[in-house]
Amino acid sequence: MKCLVVCQSELVARMLETALVPGFPVQFLVESRTLARRLHDGGLDVLAGDPRRTDTYLKVDLDPTTCVLLEDGARPGLRRTLSAIRDAGGTLVYVLATNTASAKREDEVRAAFPEVTYLSLAELFGGPLVTQVGRSLTRARVQQYQRYFADADRVLILLHNDPDPDAMASGLALRSILRRTKATAILGTLQGVTRPENLRMANMLDIQVESITAASLAEFDRVAMVDVQPHYFGEMLDHADLVIDHHPPQPGYSAVFRDIRSEYGSTSTILTEHLRAVDVNISERTATALLYAIKSDTLFFNRQATREDLEAFSFLYSLADATLIRKMEGSEITLERLRHVVKALEAGRLDQQVFCSYMGETPREDLIAYIADFFLELEDVKWTIVAGVVNQKLVMSVRNLGYTRNAGEFVRKYFSDLGSAGGHRSMAKAVVPLDDFRAKFKADDAQGIVDRVHDLAVQFLREHQAPERRKEKEKEPARQ
Repeated sequence: MKCLVVCQSELVARMLETALVPGFPVQFLVESRTLARRLHDGGLDVLAGDPRRTDTYLKVDLDPTTCVLLEDGARPGLRRTLSAIRDAGGTLVYVLATNTASAKREDEVRAAFPEVTYLSLAELFGGPLVTQVGRSLTRARVQQYQRYFADADRVLILLHNDPDPDAMASGLALRSILRRTKATAILGTLQGVTRPENLRMANMLDIQVESITAASLAEFDRVAMVDVQPHYFGEMLDHADLVIDHHPPQPGYSAVFRDIRSEYGSTSTILTEHLRAVDVNISERTATALLYAIKSDTLFFNRQATREDLEAFSFLYSLADATLIRKMEGSEITLERLRHVVKALEAGRLDQQVFCSYMGETPREDLIAYIADFFLELEDVKWTIVAGVVNQKLVMSVRNLGYTRNAGEFVRKYFSDLGSAGGHRSMAKAVVPLDDFRAKFKADDAQGIVDRVHDLAVQFLREHQAPERRKEKEKEPARQ
């Protein structure tokens, strides 16, 4: 989605460039060719044309998702310009008033073009304009997929295996956005909820996650995916109608609509923005689920969190049931987990601030991730890599403190050629065939796997540290 700025003065163009860039790709349209050349020489993407003609906007590929900012300097022709924009297909239009006596003019514009938003020059500063434009772009995106899903009889909101709070809350929110019930839009997963704290959330908030099969996918008219992308399911699924996720974008699939923001700390933050953009009534149950999910996925903002995550959390806080959240956050330590902690400790290796362990046959993937998180709390540990075998696949969870080298890069570098591998800076995951891993790394037994993975991690970190040391050395003053 892009932003088209229609203006008449260099001052306004420069102010809008500062306010919008780098938030949006911006193109400028001016009537004066002299001004166009001057702005172009100043590094702006600009073209000259008559703003009162419809064909001018057709030439710049204006569409309903283009945000149009129109300067109103009290010159004649404002109505003709707005009509031309509307006739060319523009729907997201903001009129920016740069003159002081514009109250009457504003009323006239609102009466003739009720869909237009009128802003004053003062609203350029402090971020409101970027926020307003961003929300409008999100609203247009959400309204598009709402219309696309409206005529479907049965909708599947597909979650990843053993869904966590972020997946379940996002599914719940999307069902509200689509204005559907649990009968017409089910939350489905191939493998159900097993982790104790996730079961507690599902029970307390009455979130029903249904088990489905690969064969049953054809029974649904539309398939939406939240907190996951089709590549996760291998060859079973290469297309979805809607994908909303905060994990890094993956290739190899098609989607009618997608909203992937890998810089966000949770998918629930994206869904909160979608809810707000179209003014959906957010129930206490949905707000509680989303708030708990944001808190859980960001480790209460101790792991990859953005300003948007904080804003969503602040917005949801007054709508959610804080008492219920405290109950859901009850102790996560169970006897089963404690046994696996002991097993991982006995099989583990801690050296150079990297803890690595191989747990062998493991009943569930969530135990591997839990152990990786658990040992990251140890003193003098900056990286944890815990692996186990689930359904004949080697599942590896990687965690770090977030300010060292990227965990996602680590698993992609060494394991992406064997299977699935990816993640964020502070957390990542790889799932590869055990036999292929052993063949590539010449690791035949448990201790061999631990030592080989540990050595790969240390090597990976040293490769990062070497350039940093060189940079520091270059900054040192030359010795006399």
